[in-house]
Amino acid sequence: MLDPRYYTENVADLEKALLRRNVDPQFISQISTLATRRRGLIHETEKLKAERNAASQEIAQLKAKSKTDPAAAKLADERVLAMRAVGDQVKSMDEELRQIETQFTDLAYRIPNIPHASVPAGKGSEDNVEARRWGDPKKLAFTAKDHVAVAEGLGIVDFERAGRMSGARFSLYLGAGATLERALIQFMLDLHTREHGYTEVIPPFMVNRAAMTGTGQLPKFEEDLFKTHVGVGADARELYLIPTSEVPLTNIHREEILDPGKLPLYFTAYSPCFRSEAGSYGKDTRGLIRQHQFQKVELVKIVEPEKSYDELEAMVRNAEKVLQKLEIPYRVMGLCAGDMGFGAAKTYDLEVWLPAQAAYREISSCSNCEDFQARRAGIRFRAEAQAKPRFAHTLNGSGLAVGRTFVAILENFQDADGNVEIPRALHRYVDGAPGFVRDGDRLWIKKQK
Repeated sequence: MLDPRYYTENVADLEKALLRRNVDPQFISQISTLATRRRGLIHETEKLKAERNAASQEIAQLKAKSKTDPAAAKLADERVLAMRAVGDQVKSMDEELRQIETQFTDLAYRIPNIPHASVPAGKGSEDNVEARRWGDPKKLAFTAKDHVAVAEGLGIVDFERAGRMSGARFSLYLGAGATLERALIQFMLDLHTREHGYTEVIPPFMVNRAAMTGTGQLPKFEEDLFKTHVGVGADARELYLIPTSEVPLTNIHREEILDPGKLPLYFTAYSPCFRSEAGSYGKDTRGLIRQHQFQKVELVKIVEPEKSYDELEAMVRNAEKVLQKLEIPYRVMGLCAGDMGFGAAKTYDLEVWLPAQAAYREISSCSNCEDFQARRAGIRFRAEAQAKPRFAHTLNGSGLAVGRTFVAILENFQDADGNVEIPRALHRYVDGAPGFVRDGDRLWIKKQK
């Protein structure tokens, strides 16, 4: 949520900024009109309520005099009648204000964040700007198989059986495939906690509407979420399966004022992620790229506003380190205004090289949301003991999407026979596990003969 002053005091700037995100200007005009009427009603009702309070004191004084002064009694009755009319007017205006507040809040929750000044203009991924590359794409001496062919050839992922029990876009990891996925999770968590200073969290995988609203998934993206109904009757409630552990991690300090010295806070968590992928049918339907359920290691920071862009650069480097240690080529892209996520003020994507596609594909997004989520979730801090509370800045990033890292390993480390070499950074997590074959100082998942 944006600072409410934008909607009345900085309308032109707001419209210009959001046009960069391809937001309909009429949408801005509508909420600006509501904001102006809202402010006017608040002022008018406060004025009337002050008048009514003053009149109440006057009426009390007149009634005290009425025992000896008939004129005072008459005037008191007149003032009572007048205040009843004022009371009816206040009641009517309060109801109008309640309705406008509802409309205003609903619209405000649907307006995306304002792009940072450094974010390039553009409408889609074709307008993103490459910041840097690491590693050279491997030149294989054979035609690269895609990850589906490699995984099925090794018998480590079964899409058909997963489909029979859950439908399309689910997967069943088997044997060395399950071990490799788990190893990647452990490797990422160890790196971020031991080298990068994040606190590991095991969060709830189901959250309430307030948590989803706090990070921006609701109300705008409800169709993208999986929702459950728990309990019956008076105990009934709805919970959402998390689309990313960004949601519970960011909400850890919801509706809190953090003490001086508490910031910065760094959190990391593994979680399954659940997404309906509404509107994406036909895109990446083959394999592990776009699933309804997938694993991810998430990074979240809650920081002081003055330091948030330095923290963003550091978060990107944290995510990059995973790929560097796994020796997988990638590039860093600065997203244009039209391609950023709803809550982001600035985003970098990490895109990993996939030989079978001969293309770079997204494996991580790292975003600074500034105070957008903090306003929605009520996350504030004090810089000093007696200082006025301020909204913190929140950042989030994938560190990394585990399934896509699994894909990148299968495609970049395959050989001509469909075997897959294991990156050295993972050796200590899988050496000796069933399904992994040692060949000198190299480890492999090999086809069974």
